[in-house]
Amino acid sequence: MASLTAKYRPRRFAEVAGQDAVKAILSRASATGKIAPAYMFSGTRGVGKTTVARIFAKALNCEHAPTAEPCNVCTMCRQATQGTAVDIIEIDAASHGGVNDVRALKEDVGYAPLEGRYKVFIIDEAHMLSTAAFNALLKTLEEPPSRVTFILASTEAHKFPATILSRCQHYVFKMLPQADLAAHLEGILTREGVEYEPAAVRIIARRGAGSVRDSISLLGQALAYSAGTLLESEVRGCLGLAGQEVFFALMEAIASRDLPLLSRTLRQVLDQGLDLGFFLRELSSCWRNMFLLRQAGEAILPELGLPAEEAAAWLAWSERFTPAHIHACWQMTLDGQQRVIKSLEPAQSLELLLLNLACLPDLLPLTALGGPRTSPPSGTGAGGATSGSGPSGSTSGSGPSGPTSTGLSTGPSTDLATDLATASATASATVLATAAPTAAPTLSATAPATDSSVSPQPEALPAAQPVANVGQPDAGAPAASVGPVAGADAETHSWEGFLAFVTSKNGSGMVTGLSQARGEWGGALLTLTCHNGTHCDLLGQGENRARLQRLVAEYFGPGAGFELTFEEREPVRSVSEVGRELQTHPTVLRVREAFEVTNPAQVSLRERH
Repeated sequence: MASLTAKYRPRRFAEVAGQDAVKAILSRASATGKIAPAYMFSGTRGVGKTTVARIFAKALNCEHAPTAEPCNVCTMCRQATQGTAVDIIEIDAASHGGVNDVRALKEDVGYAPLEGRYKVFIIDEAHMLSTAAFNALLKTLEEPPSRVTFILASTEAHKFPATILSRCQHYVFKMLPQADLAAHLEGILTREGVEYEPAAVRIIARRGAGSVRDSISLLGQALAYSAGTLLESEVRGCLGLAGQEVFFALMEAIASRDLPLLSRTLRQVLDQGLDLGFFLRELSSCWRNMFLLRQAGEAILPELGLPAEEAAAWLAWSERFTPAHIHACWQMTLDGQQRVIKSLEPAQSLELLLLNLACLPDLLPLTALGGPRTSPPSGTGAGGATSGSGPSGSTSGSGPSGPTSTGLSTGPSTDLATDLATASATASATVLATAAPTAAPTLSATAPATDSSVSPQPEALPAAQPVANVGQPDAGAPAASVGPVAGADAETHSWEGFLAFVTSKNGSGMVTGLSQARGEWGGALLTLTCHNGTHCDLLGQGENRARLQRLVAEYFGPGAGFELTFEEREPVRSVSEVGRELQTHPTVLRVREAFEVTNPAQVSLRERH
């Protein structure tokens, strides 16, 4: 069993697993005699680069050539299979990559084939050639003698100079899909007369990661461990892979936030010495399957390729998580793979990842994961100042506590320190509102208390500019038959509830830009305050408008509509303008008088002394 790789190495193009396009091109070239001076085969390990190169060299020198397939019967084919054909020279560039080796190769190129039709040079791991060796090979690759061809095989084509690649026909070998790889392994087991469980073969194919050679090596290892029948449990035990019960226990711990169960399961994984890299790959596949099942239901089952029993189990598990939770866990698992594997403490890195998955709803509310920000409490502006609502939902301020929606006052006597402090507080509020939308802090942009005779009152804000009511149902159109969201009381309809309702639609009712607006429900009209006219146009036109009207009718009831408004904001002043205004601010003048300072530079001079 240890020689399965050599025993089942393909000897004809038809026996090679996958790579159909490459096989067709090379087979046709061999049959027609249209041979290129040089070929480049690149791809990951174990996908058949060297094997196809040998078959191609054998077909070129077959006694029945030109032919699409080697006969494997004639003397030339048997010698090529045994590796004794004098006209097929195979070189390992990892150990023969110096310039002197290439010079010796160029001397051999000048001699005609001794027995076959072509002299074929197969250079394996060709990217290991030195720069001087590449340069020495350039002219030979471009214009080799008649009846000579080169085949360069490499796993790292990006290391080749462009001058080499331009002289070769480059073919990229792809990794085999898991289903094709499993079918290839099942064919080997059938020829070996070994009984097997399909689940065991699928695990080996998944562990092989698209490499035929790696998969066959793992199969030989599993057969050496088994007692005659290839069982899933034995394959997992032999290869150090976690079973489905481990992932089900993890899902139970994450769904119920059972940290002791999570710790016990992780300890089981670590004590068994399981492959953490493959463990995370399988965990990521679990989240992927659950996300697709949660979103598409049983219709996606044929695409997943899971057994009926396993698919039913994952379908049931997907119902215990929200789509946002599954998606976040999937993303975090993918992002955490490299961190865990490369960490100096992989066990603790894995534990931290799993704890984050379990505590995710507590660490960060799922409604904040790319979702809408909670609007300020009713009756307050973005900066926390009291405001009034006009017919079009405009916000107006009066007195010293009347900031604009940006949190900065726009009066001519604005204090620079107050502006900077307010801007910083507003930015912090935005971050906090995103991380914890249910507890957004209320910030005040009110200037420091000063003598009313010294500090003039800021000007009142301009009223919001109303926009045409684009959300009312069309006259004569039938009202939506869908009532408010299930469980919602008509008396408790709110903007926050509407945002939660839109989020619960799982993407089917997404309205671009809705989360950036502020809403207020009154009567049969939802008033949305936008940032500017462009924002209003985004919400009120095209498919966005239709989706928004449908969602408003579903949540608030038939006949409900929406209205769009936006606030005109004064342009942001430059730092130099604010600085000049600061120099004439009454408070600054009073400070200067108190310290008898006439030149601002004297302040810094005194501080230095």
